[in-house]
Amino acid sequence: MGESMKGLKRTHYCGEVTHTGQTVTIMGWVNKRRDLSGFVFIVVRDRTGIVQTVASEARDAELYKIAKSVRGEFVVAITGEVIARTPENVNKNMPTGEIEIDIRELRILSEAEVPPFQVADEGVALDMRLKYRYIDLRRPEMQRVFELRHKTAQAVRGFFSENGFLEIETPMLLNSSPEGARDYLVPSRTHPGSFYALPQSPQQMKQILMVAGFDKYFQLARCFRDEDLRADRQPEFTQIDVEMSFVDEEDVLQTAEGLMRRVFKDVLGEKLPEKFPRLTWHEAMERFGSDKPDTRFGMELCDISDVVRGCDFQVFAGALESGGSVRGINAEGCAAMPRKKIDELVELARTHKAKGLAWITLPEDGSIKSTISKFFDDEKLREIAAKFNAQPGDLILLCADANKIVFDALGAVRVAAAKWKGLALDGYNFLWVTEFPLLEYSPEDERFIATHHPFTAPMEEDYHLFAQGCPDKIVPGEPGDIRARAYDLVLNGFEIGGGSIRIHDETTQELMFGFLGFTKESAKENFGYLLEAFRYGVPPHGGIALGLDRMIMIMTDADSLREVIAFPKVKDASCPMTHAPNDVPGEQLAELGIKRVSVADTQ
Repeated sequence: MGESMKGLKRTHYCGEVTHTGQTVTIMGWVNKRRDLSGFVFIVVRDRTGIVQTVASEARDAELYKIAKSVRGEFVVAITGEVIARTPENVNKNMPTGEIEIDIRELRILSEAEVPPFQVADEGVALDMRLKYRYIDLRRPEMQRVFELRHKTAQAVRGFFSENGFLEIETPMLLNSSPEGARDYLVPSRTHPGSFYALPQSPQQMKQILMVAGFDKYFQLARCFRDEDLRADRQPEFTQIDVEMSFVDEEDVLQTAEGLMRRVFKDVLGEKLPEKFPRLTWHEAMERFGSDKPDTRFGMELCDISDVVRGCDFQVFAGALESGGSVRGINAEGCAAMPRKKIDELVELARTHKAKGLAWITLPEDGSIKSTISKFFDDEKLREIAAKFNAQPGDLILLCADANKIVFDALGAVRVAAAKWKGLALDGYNFLWVTEFPLLEYSPEDERFIATHHPFTAPMEEDYHLFAQGCPDKIVPGEPGDIRARAYDLVLNGFEIGGGSIRIHDETTQELMFGFLGFTKESAKENFGYLLEAFRYGVPPHGGIALGLDRMIMIMTDADSLREVIAFPKVKDASCPMTHAPNDVPGEQLAELGIKRVSVADTQ
């Protein structure tokens, strides 16, 4: 059992101890202990940094004995005088390296077993780090991440408060929605057989707040989605949720840009441009093959369909005959890319449903080589290369298929090739992508679904198509002709936010529900309370939601959201530390009216 803190108060954090001659009390974890001929040196760590303390056997034998009993990760309280280190012992690699604390009192507040890994260890396996997350979070680099996250949240709240927004909390227990990802369901004890759903976003609630007259709302909202995890996805996450009344797209975009300028200046000292560049969705796909392109480098897509039309190469010919295209990128200076790496790019394209990649290399000796040389002579290959403005030393990668597949495959290959080339990808490159398709076709559901959500308004210029039932004429698998008043904010190739101007009239909303396969009855059943609210005066409104976790991931140059969320889940959505999700007693299930059955019984 550890000693009491009675009579002691911390006066300084470890990283704040700098001035000699003062008596201080610090409290923290033992980072390191070393013995040296009658002296014990104890380096103490807290969230601000580390400081060295020293106990002398000659001056206080009992205190020296206690100091020798200290081990790594013990929690201690130390009172002593701050003294200057001797010149030969100054450590210029630590902020407190010119001083140390001459210990007058040492209390062991808590002992610690030998941890499964040391705070200073590098390369610890992820499953071990997450199982013992409380040890992992002691690492200085992790504590810096969460200090930055805190400062970001403070900057967000400061910006919105200064601009007339109100922070309003919305419910965590809602009704299940049929659109979007799968819901996390919570059974109701008081309503047997019924379920709440954890919010995928506060979308409908914040729109109702606009109906209620709160014309500027924001919230740092917790959201939940039961979907497969990736490096930039977690089942629970935090978004900066914003909604505004009496606005158009320009108002929302300018507000989001102002927020980003404030956050990056206050937190990172970075000055962002007054206006972020913009691309329409169509232009982003045509040029970069992605609706969240990283525009810090070129390597843009080039359509060579006209050049190869009528060729004997069946892969190209078949794609063109079925309404697709043949496109490619020029990976400048990559002609020396090893065949193994090219094969990896081919496999990457296949993961995006492409049949593969064809390639043309232009070695420095002026020759030309290609996987499709049996179908095209050198003159034709050079004609293709000329479309890309290719030079000796370049590598051209080609894909032929339906446009969506070509865009997806080349968009991914473009980023992978840039990483292999080692292109400078520093800085923060913001981009707005606008005018998304309002609808996209879902092969699984065999119907059109909302690209963003069912409450996104069509562009006014396309409303005549919307009202005429244009989606019935769209070819499944291809994006629709109706553009949405929607916008995404992209940062360094990651979508960090998305929003839209909302539908605020009953006729348009009924049309939208009709396109999505809802009858009036089913729309009322699923969205009745929102539609009911809309009968009592709806202001024109719009908003945006920005992913706080994803922003922090980019700001800290982390590889995964797991590095910026205190207690994240792993790939199967479980928590190695708490062992969630876990089994519950049968009596508890009985209270909820739930009977456990095997998956096989439901099939």
